[in-house]
Amino acid sequence: MSARNLHITEIAGRFPEFHVAAVTVAWPGGATRSEGLAGEVAAREAECRARWAGVELSAIPGVAAWRGAYRGFGVKKTSYRSSVERLVKRVLAGDSLPAIHPLVDIYNAVSLTHAMCLGADDLDLVSGDLAFRFARAGDSFVDMAAAEGEDPNDPPKEGEVVYADAAHVLCRRWNWRQDARSVVSPSTRRAVVTVQANGWGDLDAAVADLTGWIGRELGATCRVAVAGPGRTVVEL
Repeated sequence: MSARNLHITEIAGRFPEFHVAAVTVAWPGGATRSEGLAGEVAAREAECRARWAGVELSAIPGVAAWRGAYRGFGVKKTSYRSSVERLVKRVLAGDSLPAIHPLVDIYNAVSLTHAMCLGADDLDLVSGDLAFRFARAGDSFVDMAAAEGEDPNDPPKEGEVVYADAAHVLCRRWNWRQDARSVVSPSTRRAVVTVQANGWGDLDAAVADLTGWIGRELGATCRVAVAGPGRTVVEL
């Protein structure tokens, strides 16, 4: 299989603080949340509640960093918030992180711990190179979270930062909501996880946390490539 690259060249000039680790993961299978995984996720939820109790969302550094980035491409509505803000808000409200798939459960918990945005796509369901870039005419997006009866086809707006492969948008508004066509499922055996930092947080620590936990829980192998202003194209 030919090598794939991840590009951030198009947005690096406007968002010089953006760094992203692309973690390619391969594992033999298994899609059940173990008791150990469930316990660790619950512990991290408790840590989040203890750490940010009584703190306004806007005062949490990781949340504030992404609010600033969203304003940088014109998003002002409070209905459009980064994935990490939504996770933190959910947990602080007393809810638990959803049990979706061991890989997804792990990266959601890592996101919560490090206040960074993470996401994953099935590597066998994406096409060609991946890129964080500005939306283009003809971009397509099928909203995985569309409500029943809603049209899931929701193409991005001009000027919006998106995460895309060679065929379509994988995530709208940088890390707001994922496309339905490449989600991690019980049949997934290879995935690419992005760990995204935008001016705040310890990216290396988050990546080490993620890869160590994935290795222990899934028996997976991981490869990491980091893109930033000085290296805007990396091989996965």
